[in-house]
Amino acid sequence: MATYALGDIQGCYRELRALLDRLDFDPARDRLWFAGDLVNRGPDSLAVLRFVRALGESAITVLGNHDLHLLALAAGCRKHAEEHSLDAILAAPDRAELLEWLRHRPLLHHDAALGFSLVHAGLPPQWDLAEARACARELEAVLSGPEHGDFLHQMYGNKPNRWSPELSGMERLRFIANALTRLRFCTLDGALALKEKGEPGSQRPGHLPWFQAPGRRSAGERILFGHWSTLGYRVGENTWALDSGCLWGGRLSAVRLQPELPLALTQLDCAGYLRPRG
Repeated sequence: MATYALGDIQGCYRELRALLDRLDFDPARDRLWFAGDLVNRGPDSLAVLRFVRALGESAITVLGNHDLHLLALAAGCRKHAEEHSLDAILAAPDRAELLEWLRHRPLLHHDAALGFSLVHAGLPPQWDLAEARACARELEAVLSGPEHGDFLHQMYGNKPNRWSPELSGMERLRFIANALTRLRFCTLDGALALKEKGEPGSQRPGHLPWFQAPGRRSAGERILFGHWSTLGYRVGENTWALDSGCLWGGRLSAVRLQPELPLALTQLDCAGYLRPRG
C-alpha cells in the first residue's frame, strides 16, 4: 500500500487523473492525502469533488480557503459575482450530498505511524501540534454542526491576527480558520500577515514565511501544506510545500509518504487555466 500527498487541485480534474495514472494509483490498495482547495477557478470543480468523495476511505482531504468559500456561497452569505467556476456545483443534482460531505472534512490530519501532519496553509508559531489539533477540532465541530451557517456568514476578515488562548466566540474561530487555510507569512513577533501573498522575498521587512518564524513550536513536526503556489514545491524546516501551481500552468505534485526520508516526488506539467496575477 502506498500513501501519496497531493497539492492543490482547484478544479483541474484532467490533471488529477493524469497524475494518478502516472502513480498507478489503485483505490483498493493505495491512499491519497489532498492538501485542500479541491475546487474553484479551474475548469471542472464538480468532477473533482465527485471523484474525491467517491474514493471514500481511500482519500483524506483537509479544507482549504476555496473549499470554505464554496460552503459560504452555498449558504448564501457571499455574492456569487465572479465565482462562475463553482456554478456547476451549486446547480448540481447532488449538490446537497457533496456540500454535506465537504462540510465534514477535517482542517488538520495527523498520522502518527507515518509521522506526518497535513494542513492547507500553515500553523501560527504559538501552536504546537497538540494545540493545532485541538483548535482544528473546535472549528470542525462548528462546521459539521447546526451553527455552521453563522460561522460561514462571519468568517471573512483578517482580525484578530494574533493568537491568544483567551480568544473566544467568532474571533477565535476566525483566527483558527485564517491560520489553517490562509496563512503564508508571519511578523517577527508571531502575528498573521494575511495581506502578504507573494513568494518569499516579496514581503515587507519584518515578515517571514510561517515555517521560518522564530520560536515556532511546531518546528519538530513534519508538516505538509498547500495554498502557496508562488512558493512552489519546496522542502525545508521540516515542511513540504505541495502547491506547485497546477492551475497557473505550473505542476501538480505528489509525494509518497513514508517514515524514512527523503520522500519520492512525482510531478505532472500542467497547461494552466489562468495566468498568475502580476
